[in-house]
Order: sequence, then C-alpha cells, then structure tokens
Amino acid sequence: MDPGEPRDPRGEGARRPRDDDDSFGFDDPAFDDPYGQRRDMYDEPDQYEPPSFTEEELEGLDRGGGPRRFLPLEDEPTTLVARYLFPTERYRGEWKRHWIHLSGPLAIGAGATLALGYLAGFLTRQDVDGLVTVAVLVWLGVISWVAWKVFDWYFDRFILTNKRVMVVNGIVTRKVAMMPLLRVTDMKYEQSALGRMLSYGTFVLESAGQDQALREVKHLPNPNELYLRVVEEMYEPQAVEARLGKDDEGDDA
Repeated sequence: MDPGEPRDPRGEGARRPRDDDDSFGFDDPAFDDPYGQRRDMYDEPDQYEPPSFTEEELEGLDRGGGPRRFLPLEDEPTTLVARYLFPTERYRGEWKRHWIHLSGPLAIGAGATLALGYLAGFLTRQDVDGLVTVAVLVWLGVISWVAWKVFDWYFDRFILTNKRVMVVNGIVTRKVAMMPLLRVTDMKYEQSALGRMLSYGTFVLESAGQDQALREVKHLPNPNELYLRVVEEMYEPQAVEARLGKDDEGDDA
C-alpha cells in the first residue's frame, strides 16, 4: 500500500465499495445474510419439515361454526317411503319439496279471499243475497283446491338410497318414479336468482336410455348439499359407509 494513500479504517481485509455493475456480493461464496446464515443453507430441501397435527386438532375442524358440507342422514324411512324399499336397499334420506312449490296455489287462495271480501261487500250493498251465496261457494271450491295442493305437497318426497333415486307423489293415485344410480350418466342442478336466495333448485338427471321415468325434479331444498350427497353416493359409496360407521360408533360411545 502506498504510504501516502489514506488508510481504510475498516482494516485491510475490508471490501471495497461495490460499483454499479457489481452483483451485490451474492456471487461471493463467503457472503453472509443479515441473520448470520449462509445463503446455501436455504437451498437444502431437508431443512423444511411439514406441519403436523394431532387427532384432536383435526377433529376440531369439524366442530367449527361454518355450514355443514352434507345434510344429516336420516336413520329410518317414514312409513310413506318404507313400503317402496326392498330389504337389501340402504336408505339415505327423503326430502319434501321447497315451500316455493306452493307459492302458486297459496297466491291464488289469497287472491280469491280478497276478491270474495270485496265482492261480498259490494253485493250486500246492492241487496243481491243470492249472488253472495254463489260467491261464497266459489271461494270454498278454490280453498278446497288449495288445501288439496298442500296435502299433495306434503306427500311428495324425493328419496335417495344406495341403489336409486325416487320421487313418490299423489294422494289418491300414487306415482312412483325411479332412476337406478348405475344408469345415471349425467346430473346437474339449476338455480334461478330467487332459488339462490331461498335455497332451492331443479335437478336434471340424464340416463343412457331414451325413455326416462325420472328426469327433472323441481323445487328441491338445499340443492348444493343434496347434489353432493347424490354424487358421493354414485362415485364414492365407500366414503358414505365409512362416515355412517363413524357416526354409529360415536352414538354407541
């Protein structure tokens, strides 16, 4: 070193200030990061250890406050449905249609009641008692029709087993439509804007055959959860059996 050159206070081993074309020192194998570790330590794949959870922690995930993924399974079919199941068939659940299915009849009944009230008042002022009686009889007929629709809605069920899906409806004349799960080639559900707000939808089932006794089922409740239930039964029946077995063990305990 030239005696006339000013001495670097950092010592002779200190690095010179880098130029703009320097590589910031990262190409130097002796480079140390701010935490005192060599950069090549980050390149070791064995340094990373995946997180582990205990069984209690995993079970706690199912106890959160969020919505359940699946609707709860029913234990036993009602007497309305049990007569249509054969002994080796495993029952998965039954569902009534959404109350929106009754919106039309209920609206007609409410409109007929308002019209009767207005018409009865008008005819009474006109002293036409005979027409008031006729109006009341017409109103009773409309209300009887609405009551019939309500009872028909109550006895209308969508049924799922490990073998098939069914729709049973009718009060006097019973109708049973079914589709084996093995024959279902495609399945979807549709929801309108109102259906998304009120949680109902329409199921559409496609089969390999041309003539289908069951293709479209309207106004089913909770269509997303019900869709997952049917699809799981079609493609992962072992998962359903495993979940049912776990639930039974929990009930026994």
